[in-house]
Amino acid sequence: TKTISKCYVQVTGMTCASCVANIERNLRREDGIHSILVALMAGKAEVRYNPAVTHPSAIAELIRELGFGATVMENCGEGDGILELVVRGMTCASCVHKIESTLMKTNGVLYCSVALATNKAHIKYDPEAVGPRDVIKVIKDLGFTTSLVKKDRSASHLDHKQEIRQWKRSFVVSFVFCIPVMGLMIYMMVMNSHPSDAHTHQNMSSEEREASHSSMVLDYQLLPGLSVMNFLSFLLCVPVQVFGGWHFYIQAYRALKHSTANMDVLVVLATSIAFLYSFIILLVAMAEKAKVNPVTFFDTPPMLFVFISLGRWLEHVAKGKTSEALARLISLQATEATIVTLGPDNVLLSEEQVDVELVQRGDIVKVVPGGKFPVDGRVIEGHSMVDESLITGEAMPVTKKPGSTVIAGSINQNGSLLIAATHVGADTTLSQIVKLVEEAQTSKAPIQQFADKLSGYFVPFIVAVSVVTLLAWIIIGFVDFGIVEKYFLGYSESISPAEVIIRFAFQASITVLCIACPCSLGLA
Repeated sequence: TKTISKCYVQVTGMTCASCVANIERNLRREDGIHSILVALMAGKAEVRYNPAVTHPSAIAELIRELGFGATVMENCGEGDGILELVVRGMTCASCVHKIESTLMKTNGVLYCSVALATNKAHIKYDPEAVGPRDVIKVIKDLGFTTSLVKKDRSASHLDHKQEIRQWKRSFVVSFVFCIPVMGLMIYMMVMNSHPSDAHTHQNMSSEEREASHSSMVLDYQLLPGLSVMNFLSFLLCVPVQVFGGWHFYIQAYRALKHSTANMDVLVVLATSIAFLYSFIILLVAMAEKAKVNPVTFFDTPPMLFVFISLGRWLEHVAKGKTSEALARLISLQATEATIVTLGPDNVLLSEEQVDVELVQRGDIVKVVPGGKFPVDGRVIEGHSMVDESLITGEAMPVTKKPGSTVIAGSINQNGSLLIAATHVGADTTLSQIVKLVEEAQTSKAPIQQFADKLSGYFVPFIVAVSVVTLLAWIIIGFVDFGIVEKYFLGYSESISPAEVIIRFAFQASITVLCIACPCSLGLA
C-alpha cells in the first residue's frame, strides 16, 4: 500500500479561476502527486502526495515555476473540520464518556469533548476520512438525539448604525455652534485690522465708522472684564464641549485607564485646557474689573470637534457600507442541499435534504434549475448555464459541463446538475470572501497602525513641549519683564507684573497645545 501524506501550500498571485485550473492541471501530471485542491479566495492548495517520490518544498517549487508565489504551510491543522453539536438525552457523566470514547475510536476523529451541563459537543475531525454526517450518525446510534448548533447567519455584529448615529449627532451639534463662533472670530479679526483710533475718526467714511462702531459693540463690557464677544463665545462653547465632546471624553478616559495616549487624549486635553483656561481668565478679569478684554480661546474646541467628529462619522459610514455588502453576501449562502446516492452508471438511488453544514467533501449534490449551489464542487453529470455574477461580476451565464468547477452561492439556470463537493463549510469561496471582508473590517490599515504608534509618542511629546513653554516664559518674565511687556497686549499698571507673566506664559503654552491638536487631523 502506498502511504499518502497531505500538505498545505500558501499560494499567492492567483487572480481568477483559470489560475486555479492551471495549477491543478499542471501539478496533477507530476509524479508522486496523488491529488490537488486549490482554494482561490483562501489562497491555499491542499496537496496529497506520495512521500517516497516527492516532498512539500518540491511541490511549492513546482507551483513557483508556474509563476505564482508558494510557501509550505507548517501547521497542517488548518484542514481540520470543526463540528459543534447539541446533544440531547445525556443524563450523567457515563453518557459523556460513552460518546467521547466511541467517537475517539471512530476513524478520522482527532479530538472530541462533550459538556454535560451545556449539552454541547465539540469535535475536530479530518475531512478526508470522516464528515459531520458520520459523526452525527455515530452519536445517534448510541441512542442520543443530536443537531447542529445553529449559526447566526445575519451580520448583526457588523452593524455600524449606532456609531454612525452618534458621530453624526456629535458632528451636527459641534457644527451648529461652530458657525457663529467662527463668524464672530472672523468678524473680530477683520474689525481689529481697521484703524479705530480717535484721531483717525474724522477722516473715515461713514461705513468705516459704522464698522468700527459694531466692533465696539462686541468689545462692549456687559460686566467689567466680560465683553459681549467673550460671553457669546463662552455660551456657544459649552454645548459643544459637553455634547460634541462626550464620546471623546469617554474614549480618552478609557485610553488613560490603560495608560496609553491616543488621538482622543490629545483632543480632550487641548479642548479642555483651552476651555478651562479661557473660563478662568474671564473670571479673573471680572474679579479685577479689567478695562481690556482678555484673550480667550473659546473658538478652539468647537472647530476641533467639528473636524474630528466629521472624520469619525465618515469613517463609520464607509465601514457601514462594507458591512451592508457583507450582510448581502452572507444572505447569498444556500441553507440546504440535496445529497444523492449514486449506483453503478450514475443511477440515482436515493436523495435527501440536509443542512448545508452537513455536506461533506466528496458528497454528490444535486442542483435543480433555479437552485443555488450550496458548496464549491465539480460537475459530474449534466449540462447547464450558471449565473456566477455575484462572485465574478460577469453578467453572462457560464456554460457548465462535466469537469467544470462551480462556485457556492451562484445560481443554476436551465439544466439539472450533479456535482461532487470539493470545498464545503468554511472553505467555500463565498465563506472565504465573507471572512476576508470581516478581517478587513477588524484589522487596521498599516498607515493607521503607524499613526496610532506615532500618536502614542506624539501626545506626551506635545504635552511636554507646552509645559516647557509655560516654564520658559515664566522664567524669562521674571528675569527680564520688558520682553513680556512688549508682547502682552493690554498691559496696564493695574495688573501686577507677576500676573502678566503667568497669563502670558499660559497663553503661549495653550497655543502650543491647540496648534498641535489639528495635527491630530493630519494623523486622522
